Amino acid sequence: MSFEVWAPEVSRLTLLLDGERHPMTETGEGWWAADAGLSGSDYGYLLDDDEHPLPDPRSRRQPVSVHELSHTFDAAEFEWSDASWNGRQLAGGMIYELHIGTFTPEGTLDSAVQKLDHLVSIGVDFVELLPMNAFNGDHNWGYDGVLWYAVDETYGGPIAYQRFVDACHQRGLAVIQDVVYNHLGPSGNYLPRFGPYLRSGSSNTWGDSVNLDVPQVRSYIVDNALMWLRDYHVDALRLDAVHALVDESPVHILEQLATETDALSAFLGRPLTLIAESDLNDPKVVTPREAGGYGVHAQWSDDFHHALHVALTGEITGYYADFEHLESLAKVITRGFYHDGTYSSFREHDHGSPIDTEHMPAWRLVVADQNHDQIGNRAIGDRLTAQLDVGQLSIAAILTLAGPFTPMLFMGEEWGASTPWQFFTAHPEKELGEATATGRIAEFEKMGWDPDVVPDPQEPSTFADSKLDWSESGEGDHARLLELYRSLARLRATVPDLTDPRFGHTTCEFDDDEKWFMMHRGATSVVVNFAAHPAVLAVGGRVLLATESDIAASSTAVVLPAHSAAILAR
Repeated sequence: MSFEVWAPEVSRLTLLLDGERHPMTETGEGWWAADAGLSGSDYGYLLDDDEHPLPDPRSRRQPVSVHELSHTFDAAEFEWSDASWNGRQLAGGMIYELHIGTFTPEGTLDSAVQKLDHLVSIGVDFVELLPMNAFNGDHNWGYDGVLWYAVDETYGGPIAYQRFVDACHQRGLAVIQDVVYNHLGPSGNYLPRFGPYLRSGSSNTWGDSVNLDVPQVRSYIVDNALMWLRDYHVDALRLDAVHALVDESPVHILEQLATETDALSAFLGRPLTLIAESDLNDPKVVTPREAGGYGVHAQWSDDFHHALHVALTGEITGYYADFEHLESLAKVITRGFYHDGTYSSFREHDHGSPIDTEHMPAWRLVVADQNHDQIGNRAIGDRLTAQLDVGQLSIAAILTLAGPFTPMLFMGEEWGASTPWQFFTAHPEKELGEATATGRIAEFEKMGWDPDVVPDPQEPSTFADSKLDWSESGEGDHARLLELYRSLARLRATVPDLTDPRFGHTTCEFDDDEKWFMMHRGATSVVVNFAAHPAVLAVGGRVLLATESDIAASSTAVVLPAHSAAILAR
């Protein structure tokens, strides 16, 4: 193994390898290298006169913690069994978002493998993992990572990660890895000791901005993205909060990532996909490079979530205020964004830009009725299950999975999991832990929440309570909802209208007063009754799927009980 590190602001650098010191030599542009031919396992770098070694910024393994020595790891030693895997295009696919630590009781990659057949049974095509890179502490959402190249040991480390991806591919499941390039966590972030990784005087919601003015920092990001796709056989990356990337370069970092990803895809001969989480409502993100965009392949659309959430719950506080009427849901479904240059009362200014619906396919927008943000960032981490009955949860499933976009589920929603998914941390530093807990509780106290109700993120029970209870999936309404998801999966595989990504293929009708909604997708209609009383809708056809057994349709009408929906072939 060669030992190289970028450290432009130090005057002397020493490699500590298995207890022995080896002076390093400058090789140009801030890079240092140790003599060739060295071998060993545990290593770190001594900067200038420091006596405590720091981990490698590109460490592939941190067996003890993010504060201790790195451990050598050769990804090429793994014996893959996915030679016949040809990848999966995002168009027509369905994503399942999960957090390894709370997906199973054990919270490991190996235990998650045992649940993959379940995902296949509900029609999942892509398994999306919340961030896996190394963080400080025993558990975390993953967004406090500080060593982007290392798979955290609490989940099983890098070899377990390779086993997981291999197992997914054996079952026809593609893997999406959530990566965070806009900030670093608060503990174990030694990158500024090595060089100007962070932008002085610039910060976002989560910390100092990454310094994209420096070519080596940009390479740190691009090389990391290619590592997941090449060395770990990952099929796609979800790019966290790209609106927090401060980049005024001639070629935006998103365009650079897209260009390099497409080049690697051409070499490997399988689809590789980038999905951006963007709060900008800007179609430039997913517009092809040749048409003046960044060339990212897809992006999240929170407007769909907000419109559907309000239609189901009636909640209109905060950013939900603009989505009070069913017109917002119809606009999102037929035009992609609700805020496409319109006034956002939450932001207090005009927001977004319109999508060219004649040329952009709707699959480029990833939508969900629940996800880790929209659940975990609520005061008590409550799912839709806490407010809605099984009929309303079924409506959420049908509108999400039968719409024109790329649908994404959040783990456990397929059976209406009763467990919350709360904000949890395990910072070992007492002061950091107390500050995190105090800030979280104070934030929601300002919004009127009883501070005794808001879970302390540092309490072990907050993490334990967020783990899925798989035993409930076979019981009562949970089992009924799960069967609906499986039926939807079968329907998506047999009715082309339901995966047709053309915006012009979908029209909507609604009545805000009577609370009914219709989504026509070619010759297939999705009919929904949000109201707590029956509704008669003037559309007929053959019932392909219904949330209630007594739903029937004639050639001209369908009668829907309260909180119900159906899919009709007209």
